[in-house]
This record gives sequence, C-alpha cells and structure tokens, in this order.
Amino acid sequence: GKCPPLPSDKYGNISAETFPLGTKLYYVCDNGYERRSSQYPGIRCRNISGTASWVYSEFECIEEEILLSKNRTAELNFTQKPARTTQSPAPRKQENIIGFCDEPKTIPHASLGKDNTYLVGQVIHFRCQTGYDKQPPISRTLTCKNWNGEVHWMPLDMQCTNGS
Repeated sequence: GKCPPLPSDKYGNISAETFPLGTKLYYVCDNGYERRSSQYPGIRCRNISGTASWVYSEFECIEEEILLSKNRTAELNFTQKPARTTQSPAPRKQENIIGFCDEPKTIPHASLGKDNTYLVGQVIHFRCQTGYDKQPPISRTLTCKNWNGEVHWMPLDMQCTNGS
C-alpha cells in the first residue's frame, strides 16, 4: 500500500537510504541538460533472484546545446563537458535486507526526482536543518506501517528548535 503524505516540519530535512520492493523513482536532468529522446527516466525496486535490486533502463543527460546542434554526433564525441565528480554509492555488503533496495546509483548531470510517494515499509531519516538543534526525545526515523488495516507513518519523536 501507499503511505500517506509525510508530516511536514519546516525545520528538518528528510532522506531515504533503503526502499521497499515496488518503489518507483525517476531521474531528472539538471538545468542545461536534457535526456536523450526515447529514454525512460524511471527505475524500480524489484526482486531479482531473491535479492532486492534496482532495474535501470538506459538513461543519459546531454547538454541542451549539443542536442540542438546540427553536428550533434561529432560534438557528442568531442565537446561534451565531463560528468560531475559525484560517484555512485559504494556497493554494500550482502547485508541488504531482502525486500529493500539500497540507494540508487548516481547518473552524471541528473538527480532523483522526489514525488513523495512511499510504500509500506519505507523508512525516512530526519535531520534538523543547519542552525536548528534536536530536542528530546530523539528518534530520527519515520516508518510507514500497516497497523490494524490502516497505513500511516509511525510518530517521529523529534523536534528541531533554534533556541527561540
């Protein structure tokens, strides 16, 4: 089942490190870049031979100027800017919980779009923004659970304050 919208907290940031089977995410090209036509930007967490793995299709972000050029083929070979230095996360040891995919790989000049659609089992990590401090009790995760037939986020027992 799908989880309800996340509770909002204007002083914190959320992130996910693992995703349950069935999760779909989409890559979005950075400003100044576009995806090659006919390439699908989506990935999905699936069970592949008993291991939760992301299924990727070919996806690449190319400079808009190059895509618009008449000599696109020649320019792709000689003038494309180098990819960002961001690397894909290092593969984790096989301690991967069956049913959950690790963080997806990074793609040069692209980021993962956030549609805030989460499935039961999703765990979200919460961090206070810079300048705000955690106040007890401190639980840094939210988990989406099916409780007595109702899907909801387990409460986050953490508040961020700036002392005022």
